[in-house]
Amino acid sequence: MSDWLIQADESDDLSVKFLLNKAVEKVALSLYPFLANSSTELSQQIPIADLRSTIKPWSAGIVIPCGNKNVRFGAHLLASLRSVLGCRLPIQIYYDGDEDLSPENRAMLLNAAEFVPTGTSPISTAPNDTSRRDDRSIDPSSTGFNDPEDSLTLEFVDISTIFNDTAVEIVKGGWAMKPFAMLAAPFENVILLDADTVFLQKPEVLVAQPSFLRSGALLYHDRLIWQHAFRSRHDWWKDQIRRPSAQMNKSKVWTEDYAEEGDSGVVVMDKSRVDVLMGLVHACWQNSVAVRDEVTYRMTYGDKETYWMGLEMSGATYEFEEYYASIVGWEEAEKDGSKKVCSFVIAHPDEKKRLLWYNGSLLKNKGIEEMMHEYQTPESWMYDATWQKGGRKQDMSCMVGRDPIPLTEEEKDTLSRSIEAARQLDVIMNI
Repeated sequence: MSDWLIQADESDDLSVKFLLNKAVEKVALSLYPFLANSSTELSQQIPIADLRSTIKPWSAGIVIPCGNKNVRFGAHLLASLRSVLGCRLPIQIYYDGDEDLSPENRAMLLNAAEFVPTGTSPISTAPNDTSRRDDRSIDPSSTGFNDPEDSLTLEFVDISTIFNDTAVEIVKGGWAMKPFAMLAAPFENVILLDADTVFLQKPEVLVAQPSFLRSGALLYHDRLIWQHAFRSRHDWWKDQIRRPSAQMNKSKVWTEDYAEEGDSGVVVMDKSRVDVLMGLVHACWQNSVAVRDEVTYRMTYGDKETYWMGLEMSGATYEFEEYYASIVGWEEAEKDGSKKVCSFVIAHPDEKKRLLWYNGSLLKNKGIEEMMHEYQTPESWMYDATWQKGGRKQDMSCMVGRDPIPLTEEEKDTLSRSIEAARQLDVIMNI
């Protein structure tokens, strides 16, 4: 399908263009039933053409699926992005009807995006502001992304108005909304964020990473853990992927039998690239109710492996970050006197080995009820070393085998100000 679309786009023969596009739509409706069941916002005859027509050229933006259960972390993220980091990208919050995200909680998220913590000054987000910009090339005002009037907007999108929920059953699927939100978003360069992500740099840097500019799809790794486990998962991957790409052959999951490949807390795609767009459609199909219940969520954990697999199965170009997941947290001593870094989250640097983001919220451990008000600024991080995984999700994990890297004063200041904003929002939300 990707090849047909590319040929249609490049052809000067209108009859060839028509026949190729018609074939694409017919096959798409056959392979991806959720497109056929779409609402009136997508044509039931030409859904691929309709999807492509909604993409605004040269635009970049953030999509955050968020329901009532994670509205607290969504509010923390929005306040950090806008008031601490000065992020200028437009943001869309995706939800599935009032039952998923109530009007009251939507109002709370809107207030969080405009929230200025007590004791701080609002960050200037004017296009000519360079006070917090390390590299002008990463800012959308200097790369051509977005009209000024589009920046700083926060929009709420009820995904049930775009896709018929009988085909997707998003509320029941939880993670399933995420690729559909990416597909529905009007942004050409779309940045998917989990509500509990924490940034140490502006998300704008994501669309300037060389790996993203080369491939059109930037993905992040999970931890290197559980080698030689989950045999059925590996057998399934080998059965599905008969001609692995060069990127696949770099994978330690593929070549060394580790269990976890992707961390889908952040996914970045350029939907102007036909192969990437069709890879995203494939990821959506993997998260549709029939496929996820029968295969995807039985073989892997939620949506996290569906992005690279959709791109791989569609023959699209994509790249992962250089290293498998890092850690950010606090130093502890091993018995031999060496240092390790321990925490409850996994972290990811940019391509210059500077911390960019981590998952799991600003809380020290969001998985333990007794720690739901415990914040602590991380002090060190480590990459490309050995994981010592805790036995349960609420247990601390560590990384050993390298010297810990202290966070810079700027990084600690960014996190401290984000934590202070989160504390103040908790009071407002009566948490």
